[in-house]
Amino acid sequence: MTDDAKAAAKPEAAPEKKTFLQTLAFFGERRSLVMLGLGFASGLPFMLIFDTLSLWLRDAGLSLAVIGFFSLATLSFSFKFLWAPLIDRTKLPILHGLVGHRRAWMLACQAVIILGLLAISSVNPAANLPLMAAIAVIVGFATATQDIVIDAWRIEVVDADRQGQMAVAVQWGYRGAMIMAGAVPLILAERFGWNVSYLAMAGIMLVGVISTLLAPREAAHAIRPIHTDGVDQPKVLEIAEWLARLAILLAGALLVGSGLSGDASLLSNIVGGDALAEAWKAKPNGIWLQLAGVLTGLAVIVIAAWPIPRVRTKPGVYLSTALYSPLQEFLTRFSGVAGLILAAICVYRVSDFVLNIMNPFYRDMGFSLTEIAEIRKVFGIIASMAGVFLGGVVVARFGLMRALIVGAFAQPISNLMFALLAMSGHDVPMLFASICIDNIAGGVAGTALIAYMSSLTTAGFTATQYALFSSLYALPGKLIASQSGRIVEASAVAAEHGGPIGALKGLFTRLPPESFTAAGAKLGVSAAAMAAGYTAFFIYTALIGVVAIGLSFLVAARQPRHAAARAAA
Repeated sequence: MTDDAKAAAKPEAAPEKKTFLQTLAFFGERRSLVMLGLGFASGLPFMLIFDTLSLWLRDAGLSLAVIGFFSLATLSFSFKFLWAPLIDRTKLPILHGLVGHRRAWMLACQAVIILGLLAISSVNPAANLPLMAAIAVIVGFATATQDIVIDAWRIEVVDADRQGQMAVAVQWGYRGAMIMAGAVPLILAERFGWNVSYLAMAGIMLVGVISTLLAPREAAHAIRPIHTDGVDQPKVLEIAEWLARLAILLAGALLVGSGLSGDASLLSNIVGGDALAEAWKAKPNGIWLQLAGVLTGLAVIVIAAWPIPRVRTKPGVYLSTALYSPLQEFLTRFSGVAGLILAAICVYRVSDFVLNIMNPFYRDMGFSLTEIAEIRKVFGIIASMAGVFLGGVVVARFGLMRALIVGAFAQPISNLMFALLAMSGHDVPMLFASICIDNIAGGVAGTALIAYMSSLTTAGFTATQYALFSSLYALPGKLIASQSGRIVEASAVAAEHGGPIGALKGLFTRLPPESFTAAGAKLGVSAAAMAAGYTAFFIYTALIGVVAIGLSFLVAARQPRHAAARAAA
């Protein structure tokens, strides 16, 4: 093993255990405050383009089908790992020398976002919808790119033992921006109109620019060269090959993104007809088509980047090296445990992601919209931010591996709280406790996972590897979540006819009449059967969390031993 390889394989020293006051002190440091601002700059355009804009479009008289089509702008977030290598390897002229590699990219992205929001503020969607759609896609792409760069800067600017606190700062900023972008533009639009509202939001994005200018430079960024010396290829053929490969790459990206979002509308429009979009939404087999779409898309991406056999071409060498090298480096560095690590990342948040039917659950229990809003949107947000902070403290005090295990335990426990809520019926204090515990647990687990994934990256590949991990961890949850409602309904029907799930009906003999009665009637089952269906679903999600606990223990046991063995080799 070379000296460099030994250095890379050397296990990190156990982080010095910090006191609570030392942990708190970090949040007053420049890096943490800058991270807060960058998190805000990350969340603001996301909310403005992918949520708040839908209200403007509805006010303009557009149909729900057209508004739903705008959500396809989020596709760029599903496959951002494809252009992350460009961020790692490309220097921006002038800006790179002035502010450094990562900050140069941040400023460029923020300029595009601000200009895009200014352009949106000048458009009438009822009169020029295609233009607004094109701008929204550009802003969405720039926002996804900014996320790639911010994550890379966050990882490179502090040591691994500070990643927990940095994860707290970025999530606080992000959540603060989403709260602001979900309320302030609506208030401004009510008084001054949507155009003025988005004009003001473009100005508020200057928070990101100021934060970037105040941000300290990350460690010197080493760009790993791609050697195409000696490749003799006519320029015309090189350009033609680039165009063909990029077209194939785009097709694969659309398949991956459409599969992850569960929306094949764009693909259906390209191939003609609505059959594909309807098939992906069909129950219960639509999920398998979505999964097939994701896997096919990944295969198409591999084909797009695969070198031509026995023929070296510049596009083939560049794409294969840019896309495969970061993954190959990770697999080599963690040979023997890489599969285990990736499995743990994939499963870690699934038990949380599948809870995408909670609003219908609360309504089926008989809670009013006011009760749900007051608890979920006020106390839930406070609990979420408290959970994020607690996660940062756990990472700083106990280290990454122990924090990973704590987060893994927190999620299934919080899911079981919803089973207890179902048994309690229309009980506001129990709703408050369940939502707060769930948000605290999610904050702890999310912070632990962000810090852990950050620790897996290596210099030169930071942006690409983290983008790959962050895309990977959301994949199973997004696919399984599309079936959550079907699982509840199937479980309720099964409970009505007895069997193991039917045994749960005995827990719901004293439910208040407003709980599950209307929902059960719609499905043709009793209220007790409907409650049993939800309870079975929450137990099922908790069992998924048990798998994550087991994988976390295995990673915590084997990864340090693997690192020690490589260092000694």
